[in-house]
Amino acid sequence: MNRLIKIAAVCLTLAFSGFNSSAQNMTSEYKTALGVKFFPGAISLKHFVSEKNALEALGYFYRDGFRFTGLYEIHGNFTGAKGLKWYIGPGAHIGAYNDYWKNKHSHHDDKEYRNVSLGLDGVIGLDYKFTGAPINVSLDWQPSFNLFNDTGFETG
Repeated sequence: MNRLIKIAAVCLTLAFSGFNSSAQNMTSEYKTALGVKFFPGAISLKHFVSEKNALEALGYFYRDGFRFTGLYEIHGNFTGAKGLKWYIGPGAHIGAYNDYWKNKHSHHDDKEYRNVSLGLDGVIGLDYKFTGAPINVSLDWQPSFNLFNDTGFETG
C-alpha cells in the first residue's frame, strides 16, 4: 500500500506542476489555482470552466491511506465586494486505506472491512482573490457521505 501511495503522490505532483506557472494572474479573477487545504489536509487544483463554474480536484494523503475528491462548484459574486465569491456544489470521492486505518477503527470486523471507500460530497464556501497579487484564500465546509466501507456521514 505504501508503494501505491508514493506512486499516486508522484503522479499528482507531476500533473499539478504544469499548472503552477500560470496558476493565477494579478487581477481579482483567476482561471486555475493550485493550493493546499489545511483541514483535513489536501492538495487542491481548481479550474474554472466558465465564468461561474469550476472543477476542483482534491488529493488527501494520510498515514493510513489516501482519498481523491472531485467537486463541481457554482460560484457567485457579492455585490460591492470585489474579489469575494461564494460557491456551492456536489462531488464524489474514492479512497484506499491500509491496515493502520482498520486498527484505528476497531469496530470493523474482517468480513466487513474493505480497502476502498466510495462516497458523495458537497461543498459550500467563500473565496477571496487579492487584487494585485497571485494569492487567494478560501474557507469552506465539505461534508461527505460514505456509501460503503465505514458507511456514514462525515462533517469534513
